[in-house]
Amino acid sequence: MDDATLTFNRLRPRLQGIAYRMLGSMGEAEEVVQDAWLRWHEAAKDTLDSAEAWLVTVVTRLSIDRLRTAKVEREHYIGTWMPEPTMTGAPDTPEQLLERADNVSVAFLAVLERLAPESRAAFLLREVFEADYEDIASTLGKTEAACRQLVHRAKSQVLEARPRFSVSRETHERLLRAFADAAARGNLQDLKALMSEDAELVSDGGGKVPSFGKILRGSQRLAQLYFSVWRRLGPGGAHMVLVDLNGEPGLLRFIDGQLESAQTFEIEGERIVRIRAQRNPDKLARIANMENIAGTAQALSSK
Repeated sequence: MDDATLTFNRLRPRLQGIAYRMLGSMGEAEEVVQDAWLRWHEAAKDTLDSAEAWLVTVVTRLSIDRLRTAKVEREHYIGTWMPEPTMTGAPDTPEQLLERADNVSVAFLAVLERLAPESRAAFLLREVFEADYEDIASTLGKTEAACRQLVHRAKSQVLEARPRFSVSRETHERLLRAFADAAARGNLQDLKALMSEDAELVSDGGGKVPSFGKILRGSQRLAQLYFSVWRRLGPGGAHMVLVDLNGEPGLLRFIDGQLESAQTFEIEGERIVRIRAQRNPDKLARIANMENIAGTAQALSSK
């Protein structure tokens, strides 16, 4: 590879991370990064003070433009729009665990949807990617003072909407294993006991598959929903697999060996308070096409 390609590949994870957090879609993020690569290929690189600063600026601006268009499209989205989940490997260190859970979880991406495109960019560059205000101002074409205001207001919005409590990974995994087990056994009371009384379920079918157009609330109602799946399909008809989704434990549900949903959970104390179920096949395609997931589905369907 030439030096320009090596430089771009070295920075690709950072660029991909910015674009994904901006757009909530890995597919769109890859398109933005590819567009940045084409521009990088044509750039007069000898005139640049910093390749990284130039590429971050290009990716951020492309993401802002795409997000503006996406926000208009999402106003006409059928049902509730939710981010596309992505499979992640288990973190190597406690620091990586905290970093991922804080800034790439589905819950965090959902909160970012409240922000206007430029506010989202300023917040992510400062709070997640630790850019200084001089660089943020250059990227957004604004004054440093204006960027500080954008970040301050965005932080207030994010803090207001983010989950109030965090739990250890061990607790998170233990509760999800218990939930998957109760769903597999069709145990209505155990399902209900694992959820807070006012637990919520948010689902995204994108008009492609049946999905609830509003938030469902109440542990009894949600427990009955999972129980009804067990009763309709019978023992073994649905299987849940514990995986790492967006930096934290989540569940993939397979029905007849096919990936039906990717579910992430917000937990307070020892109870599940919110479930986000991504059912839109378009947003599950990347996970469903992964070799290890295909193998899991095949193994499950043969049981």
